[in-house]
Amino acid sequence: MARPSKYTDEILDVICERLSEGEPLAQICRDEGMPTDRTVRNWVRERDDVSSAIARAREIGFDRIAEDCLAIADEQAGDVQRDKLRIETRLKLLAKWDPKRFGDRNQMELSGPNGGPVEQTTRIEIVAVEAKAPE
Repeated sequence: MARPSKYTDEILDVICERLSEGEPLAQICRDEGMPTDRTVRNWVRERDDVSSAIARAREIGFDRIAEDCLAIADEQAGDVQRDKLRIETRLKLLAKWDPKRFGDRNQMELSGPNGGPVEQTTRIEIVAVEAKAPE
């Protein structure tokens, strides 16, 4: 059975609903009756309305995945190693997919003595060269 290649609002609604539940686009697009992920990415590139709808759905989906991490951590009597793996995998994906919100923040601050401003000094040296008389 052929996959649909033409955009419809109904297909976009289904994709956005599933993205907002935390389901990856590639997984959604594997289902029968759904366009390929390449087709959806083309829609995103070509249509601002599709781009913004999918971006909003993904943001909600990322929050859902973060909530899932908390739920897994709060579960009683699970397989601790398996639960740890499930949480770590989700957190690593979130850090890659949305580094501003879920990535590690590394900042470097440069300061002078006692936390004061950095002092800058410019030094200019003039070197005299002794001239030799022609022979």
